[in-house]
Amino acid sequence: MPDGVLTLIAADPARGQLDAVVAALLAMLEKSVGNPGVPEWLAPGIACDIAFSGLSIDRAYLEARKILAAFPAVAADLVVQPADGRRKRLLVADMESTIIENEMLDELAELLGLRAAVAEITRQAMNGEIDFVAALEARVALLEDMPAERLDEAAARIRITPGAATLVATMRRHGAYAALVSGGFTVFTARVRGALGFDCDIANVLTLVEGRLVGTVRPPIVTRETKLATLRRLAAERGVPLSATLAVGDGANDIPMLEAAGLGIAFHAKPAVTHQIRARIDHGDLTALLYAQGYRAEDIDWR
Repeated sequence: MPDGVLTLIAADPARGQLDAVVAALLAMLEKSVGNPGVPEWLAPGIACDIAFSGLSIDRAYLEARKILAAFPAVAADLVVQPADGRRKRLLVADMESTIIENEMLDELAELLGLRAAVAEITRQAMNGEIDFVAALEARVALLEDMPAERLDEAAARIRITPGAATLVATMRRHGAYAALVSGGFTVFTARVRGALGFDCDIANVLTLVEGRLVGTVRPPIVTRETKLATLRRLAAERGVPLSATLAVGDGANDIPMLEAAGLGIAFHAKPAVTHQIRARIDHGDLTALLYAQGYRAEDIDWR
């Protein structure tokens, strides 16, 4: 078996433009004594695997990033990982700005005319500039006395990220367990879990009294430590080694679980995350996570 595999995945604008990039990557691997195999197209013109041996994963990644940077007009993502054990048996996914395109606290704030102020706090928290718990409590406090019915108004705005339903359906069909773990709220994660078929959801609970928001969250608050602990607990409960887990997220509070997972992917992530996580999807949708695991187009349960 080869030591590693490099997967090149195109976003829509780059489809059909990958041949030159693949050729350059092959030349790089040959020059670096990476002993590349024959490119395998997982989806013609969209996703390509190049196996290699004799070169460390870290070195292959750094050299491949240089090659990709030389093709700025090609919107493509790159994942480099060990060749063994690519198919993951546990998926732990962040929800907001990952599985869905929204930040739901921002949506709630817009109903009160406070979106700009709340969105700035959200941005700072997701970049790790301010404490996540303090930021959450400050934003939720602004919702005090909001009628519970407005939660339904916000839920109606949920936009599922392209590829999310396909990702969950395909991994579950192939035997994986899928968990949604969010620093957001159960009133929203429950809807997304049901819509996409996640096996479970873990999130914060908004405190309601007589049909109105109190402006607090019921403890314990879901933090970065909670997300990491959930990944480890679910893996242990299901007898899955961490090497066989996949985590995906976009914010600073996702970093510990992304670092601990067998494959941790930063998805259209904040700068604080992209600086620390090697596997990144900056251009494509969530189906890129399937190609990164070696799924071919014909193996995918398209939704």
